Parts: sequence; structure tokens; C-alpha cells
Amino acid sequence: MPRDALTRDQIVRAAIELLDAEGIEGLNMRALGKRLNSAATAVYWHVKNKDNLVLLATDRVWSDLTLPDPAVDDWRSAATTMATDLHAMFTRHPWLVQVLAAHVVYGEGKARHDDHSLAVYEAAGFTSDQADQATAAVFTYVLGNAAGTAANASLNRKLNEDPAAEEQLKDAMNKAREIAMGYPRLRARLETPAAATYAAAPDRTFETGLGALLDGLEQRFPRTPKQ
Repeated sequence: MPRDALTRDQIVRAAIELLDAEGIEGLNMRALGKRLNSAATAVYWHVKNKDNLVLLATDRVWSDLTLPDPAVDDWRSAATTMATDLHAMFTRHPWLVQVLAAHVVYGEGKARHDDHSLAVYEAAGFTSDQADQATAAVFTYVLGNAAGTAANASLNRKLNEDPAAEEQLKDAMNKAREIAMGYPRLRARLETPAAATYAAAPDRTFETGLGALLDGLEQRFPRTPKQ
């Protein structure tokens, strides 16, 4: 595709597809040009460099998040919806975890989301400082839970690319299990039928932790809901 036939929107969408498939490591202008059926140099007419493209792709997926109306939903429902949608976004696009660790992420989509998140807590009666603390706590919780998904995505790519990686993984998991069996509580869990792997987490772990976090915020911060 010639450069004048490309649009920034096409490039960003193709970059997201490539990032989903190959991660940050797999994103380069040559691979992107191939996906767009265009010369790699044509991409540079629309984006400055790889870092710029990563930020554009990040903000695009952030723009896809739905924002519940705090005037319609109670604050707990709205906060839960936003946190759950954010977690789902990280699950769909696990490369975002790497992006947040290595870039200052900004853009209209993220600003829109962050502003709305603050509005949810302020509408519930949280002060400005309390809303800042609440949104930071929830975001950190969501991001921490998404780290496992990102690690699994990276591991699966490695397993697909390196035939020796599977044996190395099996060896590491066996050693981890062997060590864990020396500790009574870990051993009890590993001996249950539900324990598929050493690192397995119980069902609904994310939902349970999010509910407990919102419970704590509700108890910690006395609120006067806005009229």
C-alpha cells in the first residue's frame, strides 16, 4: 500500500493487532509494513517512531473502555464496572503491562478514562484527595492482577518460538512443586484435584479482591454524596 493510501488509523489498528500477536518485542516497522502490505518507510510519514506508535496504540485501546454514568449507577457498581473493564482490557492486550512499566502513558483516551474514574468517586462523596487515593489503589490492584496474564502471554510466545523452552518450563515447575511440597499449607493445596499447577489461583480471585478493596475504601473514607 503506498504511503499516501495509508492513514494513521489504519497503522494504529494494525499495530494493535501485531502487538496482540507478538508483544512489544514483535513490533517493528518492517513487520508492521508487511501486515499493511506497505513499505516500512511509508509508516514513518504518519508516526515518528516505535515509541510514538506504542503510545498511539495504547491510547486507542484505552478509548474503547465504556464509562458508566455515576448519576445512574451507584458508585460501587460504577467502580466495579470500570475496574472489571480495565482488567479485561489488560487481558485482551497483555502488552499494555509492559508499556506501563516502560513508558509515560498519556493521550485523550486515557485522560477521558482517568477523569471519569475520579468523577465516580467524587460523585459518591469522596473528597478530591480521597478520590485520588481510591483510583490509584484500584488501578494498582487491577494492574497487579493483569501481570500474570502478561507473563503467560510472553511465556506462550517463547514456547512457540523455542522448542527447548517447554522442557525448561517443565523442569522449573517440577522444582517449584518439589520445594512447595516441603511446606504444609502449600502441600495441602497442591494435593487437591483443583490444583492444576503450582501457580494456580482460586476461581473469582480478582472479583473477591476487588470487592474487599472497595469495602475497605467505603469504610475508610466517610462520605457525603453530592446532591
